[in-house]
Amino acid sequence: MQTAALLARERQTYTERNPKSAAQAARAAQHLLFGVPLHWMNDWATPFALQVSSAQGAHLSDIDGHTLADFCLGDTGAMFGHSPPAVSRALATQAQRGCTTMLASEDAAVVAETLAQRFGLPMWQFAMTATDANRFVLRWIRAATQRKVLLVFNGCYHGTVEDVFVDLVGGKPVQRDSLLGQVHELTQTTRVVEFNDLAALQAALAPGDVACVLAEPVMTNIGMVLPQSGFWEQAQALIRRHGAMLVMDETHTISSGPGGYCQAHGLTADAIVLGKPLGGGMPCAAYGFSAELAQRVVAAKHNAPAGHSGIGTTLTANLLAMAAMRATLTELMTPATYAPMLALATTLAQGLRAAIAQHKLPWCVTQVGARAEFQFCATPPVNGTQAGQAMNPALEHAIHLYLLNRGVLITPFHNMMLVCPDTTADDVRLLLRAFNAALSELAGDSLHG
Repeated sequence: MQTAALLARERQTYTERNPKSAAQAARAAQHLLFGVPLHWMNDWATPFALQVSSAQGAHLSDIDGHTLADFCLGDTGAMFGHSPPAVSRALATQAQRGCTTMLASEDAAVVAETLAQRFGLPMWQFAMTATDANRFVLRWIRAATQRKVLLVFNGCYHGTVEDVFVDLVGGKPVQRDSLLGQVHELTQTTRVVEFNDLAALQAALAPGDVACVLAEPVMTNIGMVLPQSGFWEQAQALIRRHGAMLVMDETHTISSGPGGYCQAHGLTADAIVLGKPLGGGMPCAAYGFSAELAQRVVAAKHNAPAGHSGIGTTLTANLLAMAAMRATLTELMTPATYAPMLALATTLAQGLRAAIAQHKLPWCVTQVGARAEFQFCATPPVNGTQAGQAMNPALEHAIHLYLLNRGVLITPFHNMMLVCPDTTADDVRLLLRAFNAALSELAGDSLHG
């Protein structure tokens, strides 16, 4: 069956299966801009937004009564499952004691101590989202270094920080045309190079004006792109040689283990950003500094005029968020929790590879800890350009919707799947059966390139 025909059939099936979601979506459209709470909720392959009734563990229920094996998990926000009991208990207890005071608490001290032990950076601050954390880190480092230029990798994603919306198009840096309302030309203060390209990194650092390199240790939002052997070891040396700082955004790569990808692979950053999963689903984030960078940051603050620094919000480090982070760090983000997640994700990745091989498709599968993804290219891409070229939105939509109609939810933006502590072997088997069936139906289409 052709991709377009399969997608049309699955859209019809979805519509027939979800009349209550259709009615509620129509109701929401009367007062919600774009018909959803946030416009990108329309990026799913569905004809109208799926309406959730509840989510628990590794499963999600919609208002039409379907239960789905959830491999999206809030795109990592629920990496330890929906409503984990440890976090639910902590939130219920803290809610009786106060939700927000704009003051410090014991939880904050414990969370900072735990983060320092876990990630190897001694000093920490908090934010409401990883976007905020990245934005605040950039502001601190620019103040501390007295340098303005940011360096990112092509195809990167660090939330909605405006500075990172610069791509390489035909080898030239271009401000991303999808960025709405931007009035300042970002290419004046943001440089962009391809991931895994040490020569380009060296050239971009050479002027000596880069404040920091902001990166994920593995690119995860344009399809996963792994670092080539030796890349980060040499990149770290280049960054230090040119007096820049290295900021690692571990928001997605925390799937690698309780200390993130950097700890698992012996990488050293000047700053680390952590977001979505840190509070078990509560909006919160954290960012840590090395001792040297922390000293420079403190000096920059002390030397600045009095007034608002532009860093932090009133609800940052609220009592509920701190309680959730403490519970997540101490009871969930542990080696004992990760071990079965990593093992089951490996089973999932192997099953995807087997299905792809069975159908003789030139596709590949990449795994980063508890996260796996299939990509429409024969070998794993080495940079953002290659990863982008491998994408096929129509084919993605067809497969995603096929899975959804058979009880499996994966991330809408690309082909990412995440395993949480509550994911079972049966959930993985359900996904693999549906994936294999989708490939069988698509066998007649041009899936080979």
